[in-house]
Parts: sequence; C-alpha cells; structure tokens
Amino acid sequence: MATVLAIETSCDETAVAIVKNRQVRSSIIASQIATHRQYGGVVPEVASRQHLEAINQLIAEAFQEANLNWQEIDGVAATCAPGLVGALLVGLSAAKTLAIVHQKPFLGVHHLEGHIYASYLSEPSLEPPFLCLLVSGGHTSLIHVKDCGNYETLGQTRDDAAGEAFDKVARLLQLGYPGGPAIDRLAAQGNPQTFPLPEGNISLPSGGYHPYDSSFSGLKTAVLRLVQKLQQEKPDELPVSDIAASFQQSVAKSLTKRAIACAISNGLNTIAVGGGVAANSGLRKHLQMAAGEHNLRVLFPPLKFCTDNAAMIGCAASEHLNRGHTSPLSLGVQSRLTLSDVMQLYQT
Repeated sequence: MATVLAIETSCDETAVAIVKNRQVRSSIIASQIATHRQYGGVVPEVASRQHLEAINQLIAEAFQEANLNWQEIDGVAATCAPGLVGALLVGLSAAKTLAIVHQKPFLGVHHLEGHIYASYLSEPSLEPPFLCLLVSGGHTSLIHVKDCGNYETLGQTRDDAAGEAFDKVARLLQLGYPGGPAIDRLAAQGNPQTFPLPEGNISLPSGGYHPYDSSFSGLKTAVLRLVQKLQQEKPDELPVSDIAASFQQSVAKSLTKRAIACAISNGLNTIAVGGGVAANSGLRKHLQMAAGEHNLRVLFPPLKFCTDNAAMIGCAASEHLNRGHTSPLSLGVQSRLTLSDVMQLYQT
C-alpha cells in the first residue's frame, strides 16, 4: 500500500502529513487563526506569506514524527483545488519540487475529496458506496460516494454554506473569528427551544420542500431580525447563548433531516460526515440520534481531522496511487473544480 507525503495549503492552515494505507504516521498543522482573527476573516495575501514561512519546517517535522525517510515514501501530494489561488500555489509548488528532486510520483488532490476521505482515517474498513454529508465554510453537499474518484452530488446549499452561516451569525453576535467554534461553545450554555427559527427549507413550485437542497440565507436573516428586535426591547440584555443554541439547533436539524432522507431514498446505509462543521456538537448529537432511529451508520472523523489537514489529503492520494493514478507535473492550481470532474486531475 502506498505511503504518501501530503501538503494542504488551500486556505489558512499550513499542514503536512504522512499517510500509509489509511493510517496516519504523522500530521503537523500550523494554524493562522490568531493572525487572521484581527481582520475578522482570512486575508489571502497574508495566508500565502505564512504558508511560505512555515512549509519547510513542517515537512521536516512530519518526517521526524513518522520516523521515516524519503526511501520509504511512494508519492507526494498536495491540494490543488478548490481554494485561494496564492495559498494553493505554495503547497502545490512545494510538492512538485519534492517529487522532482526525490523522483516520486506527484498527485494533485481535490480538497473536498480529502474531506470525504477523512472518515477513512477513523474507520479504515469503510468502503463505497456511502453518503457523505460535506459541511464546511464554503460547501454544504450530500454526495453519493460510488468509488474512488466517482462522486455524484445529490443535494447542496442554494446560497450560504452551513459554515458560512455560522461565521456570519457569530459576527452578528460579536463572537469573533472563527465563528463555528464560538457558537458551539456558547450554545452549550443556552436553551435551543427559546427562539423558533427556520430550518433552511426550499419551497417547490408544486408545493412542499426540496428533499435534499437547503438554504441558510433565510435563517441568517431571521437571526438578524431577531437580534434587532431584542436589542430594541432590552438593549443591555441580549440572550446570546439562547440565540446561539437556537441557531445551532436549526442548522443541525436541517442537515440531519436531509442527510437521513437522502440516505434512505438512495439505499445507502452509511453516512460519513466531513468538513469543519462536522466538529459541531449539535450536528453530531442530532445526526447520531436520527441515524440510530433509522438503523443507519453515521461516521464522524476525529475532531482534529474535521478542519483542514493534510492527513485527509494523504489518504485520498494514497487511494488514487494504489489504483495507478498520478498527476502530470504540468497540473496547475484550480480555484474551482467540481467533485464530478476530479478525475481530470489524474492520468491513468
């Protein structure tokens, strides 16, 4: 089985990992959260610069932690799509250079495919077909995983991704960046039944709601109006914990309802969850409970593999390399590439 050195620099985390046969030999992450917090979000140029400063040291640390050398590495991989162009370029350039110098196969990996493979790290026996609920700052999708490189999107958000909604509501409540963890912590102290909020349904012309697609812009607006109303009534007593708990429950119920319905309708017995929002305690609670009621298996990655990391990229790359898939060194950064087109990254 292939042993892969993987690099992830698609946004604001510099990460390097070594993965062998779905087993993490090392995983090193340098987070930029403290840097970007002062700006209220990720500044692309700053992110790229910090990736450049950190990458070489992280590669050295990954080898040290894994207790391996270059002779034991079968391939070098890096995230190449989607993400911030400048940030992606740092990791991709480093991976190509290492592949050339050490005469190893090179693989470009789709970031979202990495999130799918994060579940393999906690459940190495996992095999397709299964449903992946992918929930992050930029994406909210229900994906039918048919095989390595073969994915069908069955449902998605029509506007804001779930993680984006968390960040926007956190800013509204002045909780700082990143918003998701802040809301999760605050929600634990609140009552989710205090404020009834919409669940992101999309009405169909024929009546009823779309079974798999969702919309979180309306929920975000509902929270905004609620905050404005409460501030007018009692400007010094805003119940932020109850608002956070009510919002989090609404998102969790919306995602859970769609994931369960999608799995059942498509005859899929396993739901694997990936992306930063997979770390949310409210989503974990609701989905695990609902899955148990319908005799479905639900898999969440360990918390450290929910947010961006290189271990998931290495796992995906290892699966492709085991199938003889490699990428040409001419492969460039692609800021946007759908999962259905992921095999365009490889030559077989």
